[in-house]
Amino acid sequence: MTDTPHGTVLSFPGTASRAAETDATGRMPSPNWTEIIDSGYLRLFHPESSGGSGADGLTQLAAMEALARACPGSYWTATVSGLLCGKLISRYSRPSEYDRLLKPLISGEKLACFAIVEPPAGSDAGTYTTTVRPAGAPGEGFVINGEKAKITNAPDADVAVTLARRQKAPGDEGHDWCLAFVDLNQPGVRRYETPRMGLRGMPWGGIVFTEATVSEADVVPVPFGELAGELAELMAWGWLLISVSAIAIAESALDASVRYAGERVSFGRPLAHMEGVQTQLAESRAQIDAARVLARRAVTELAAGRSAREAIAMLKIYATEMAVEVAARAVQIHGAAGVTRGHEVERLYRDAQMNVIGGFTSNRLRETVAESLGLGPAVYRPFDWVAPAGLGTDPAGFDGLTRPAGAVPA
Repeated sequence: MTDTPHGTVLSFPGTASRAAETDATGRMPSPNWTEIIDSGYLRLFHPESSGGSGADGLTQLAAMEALARACPGSYWTATVSGLLCGKLISRYSRPSEYDRLLKPLISGEKLACFAIVEPPAGSDAGTYTTTVRPAGAPGEGFVINGEKAKITNAPDADVAVTLARRQKAPGDEGHDWCLAFVDLNQPGVRRYETPRMGLRGMPWGGIVFTEATVSEADVVPVPFGELAGELAELMAWGWLLISVSAIAIAESALDASVRYAGERVSFGRPLAHMEGVQTQLAESRAQIDAARVLARRAVTELAAGRSAREAIAMLKIYATEMAVEVAARAVQIHGAAGVTRGHEVERLYRDAQMNVIGGFTSNRLRETVAESLGLGPAVYRPFDWVAPAGLGTDPAGFDGLTRPAGAVPA
């Protein structure tokens, strides 16, 4: 740990030393989880009244980046559970259930996942089909059916914060959607792992619910408008999580590049003395610092209880795509070594690609940013781009004749 003007910054030397092993085996070593728990990392994001430490925003941000620098996969596992799922539970569950649902996540006793995406639907919540329905008479609880896919921590989690539709009993005029806090260690739950190119230390896969039970207290009806509003504000923490991961990966890739450029001699001089390499390193330094400034602005707003959704949407777009660029430069600077399986920058390049897709993709987030400019939501209508431009026929063929579009020469 290091003392700074903003408090104590956590460090994770053991986790960092095992990063290559974590990637090679595709599993987070148990000592990583122990180090994360002992550091107090999971407690940073919650007030003391809930069992947390109530850290300020900049302290949280520094700790997040420190863990992501040590091992991006381990960072995702811990932060999705302790921060994202923890905040969803603290917002939507009953305070009387905190001891059962929230405190085990803060202590590290249990692991959580946010089960939202479904196999054919991606991030389009309107097409989700997972359902929760009453198990019997009022007070007898609920059952859940459906499948969630591409979920961080799904193979290992103890509880899933699950977005589902409500199959309502006659006379139930309540909301059509709910969040269900589902115990995953029960009959009726099957988990599977999905192979992936990066973040291999992060458990990632799917959950199939078949008549799994959910208690009465663990089903919280939520209006769809709130899902698009307040829940979206909470989801901004998820975008921040991803953005910090990207910044940390880029910083690690730059560090590796600077070290290598100073050591590697080519054509009689170190790579660091070559103008082209210096330009690449300087560009990476500027991009990383720009992303970090936006991250600090966003987390300060979040910690103060103000909306930072648009700022974090911009951050995720910029930081995740920037990290891919920086990692690609690192691979180029390292040459053949950079594309060798198991090399640090090869691993970082694969990890960087995962962050672009995680959460909302960049294209969808660009629409969100455009909406914040007052343009309104993107609207798609059928439009004939061809006929008005006079392009309804193919240009002259080799025989000098024009043909209707799609026609095949005799």
